[in-house]
Amino acid sequence: MKSRLLCIAAIGTLALAGCATTSPNQNYGYGSSPAYPSRTSCADCGIVTRIDAIASGRSAPSATGAILGGIVGAVAGHEISDKTGGSKGNQNISAAAGAAAGAVAGNAIQNRVTSDTYNIHVRMDDGRTLVVNQRDLGGVRENTYVRVVNGKVVIR
Repeated sequence: MKSRLLCIAAIGTLALAGCATTSPNQNYGYGSSPAYPSRTSCADCGIVTRIDAIASGRSAPSATGAILGGIVGAVAGHEISDKTGGSKGNQNISAAAGAAAGAVAGNAIQNRVTSDTYNIHVRMDDGRTLVVNQRDLGGVRENTYVRVVNGKVVIR
C-alpha cells in the first residue's frame, strides 16, 4: 500500500514539474522583465528624454504663510469654541490649537505656491512626444520608462 501511494505521489510530482517548465529564452533581450518592460502592451508609456526645472517666479517673505495661517487659525479656533459654549479657558486653548494648526497649514500652502515645477518630456512608444508639467518628480529621471496617468508621469 505504501509503495503504491509513493508511486502515485512520484507520478503526480513529475506531472506538475512538467507543467512548470519554462522556455530557456524567456526574457532574453527585450522581453517583459523588469529591466526591459514590454513596450507593446502599454499605450500611454514611454521614455523620459528630458526634465526641465521651471522656476515659479513667485516669492514671499519666509514666514508669511505661517504667520497669516496662525492668525486665521487662532481666530477660527476661538470663534468655534465660543459658538459651541466653551468656557474662557477652552476658548484660549482652542485659539492656541487653531493658531498652531493654521501656522502649519499656511506654511505648507506657501511652500506649494512658491515651489518650482518640472517639465517632463516623454517620448511615447507610438512616437509622440508629450510634455507634462508637475510639481514633484516622484523618482522619475531621464531615460526611465514611465507611464502617463491622468496628466502625471509615474514610474512604471
